[in-house]
Amino acid sequence: MFTVDLSDKMALVTGAGRGIGKAIAAALAGSGAVVAVNDIDAASAERTAGELGRGARAFPADVGDPGAAARLVEDVTARYGRLDILVNNAGIEPKAPILELSVADWQRTLDVNLSAAFYTSQAAGRIMRAAGGGAIVNIASIAGHNIPLPNRSSYVASKAGLIGFTRECAREFAAYGIRVNAVCPGVIETEMTAESRSNAAQLEKWLADIPQGRLGQPPDVAGLVLFLCSDGAAYLTGQAINVDGGKVML
Repeated sequence: MFTVDLSDKMALVTGAGRGIGKAIAAALAGSGAVVAVNDIDAASAERTAGELGRGARAFPADVGDPGAAARLVEDVTARYGRLDILVNNAGIEPKAPILELSVADWQRTLDVNLSAAFYTSQAAGRIMRAAGGGAIVNIASIAGHNIPLPNRSSYVASKAGLIGFTRECAREFAAYGIRVNAVCPGVIETEMTAESRSNAAQLEKWLADIPQGRLGQPPDVAGLVLFLCSDGAAYLTGQAINVDGGKVML
């Protein structure tokens, strides 16, 4: 991975107990940032924080709850005295046809995948505004574009909404020196995609649609996030960038 110096930065990554979030937290810490590791699962958050070192600390919380999300940002800021980077990565992906999807699963997906980004961005935005700037990165998905994903209507809707929120947040926050961008992964090898990847036919179809001929790895996403959090991306805001091996261009 390329070199970025974030040694004077403090970052909060949600859903960092495993998968993409953990890779992002590791990339930020590896570039010198102090990382607050959030996950709804306390044990996972503690494990990631312990592996990162460098002052990393676990902050278990359900970011889909507005009160808990606001307290998370308050607790992180109280502990470290600042907040320069926010990565909204926490997400869930229930699977059911629309006619069978429960209202509870629909609402929970929107809470975690979309509303949580509003809660944390609002709280962090106020802190960053007072400090004179910052960077927010939302982990969306190519499913938020015009990419079909059968039996994932709540997930698709939440990610499309997150891309829209990213643009409007970037528009409003630009006056405060806060950059807001979205990263849209394709199929990444994580626990979330493990079941689908175990289906040989599904895997073959995915690979056939990806020009690079491989699935993505968590560090593929983390590298872009790292760049977007750096001074090298000083003139980038309001973007939704695909990390998908070329799939969306087809």
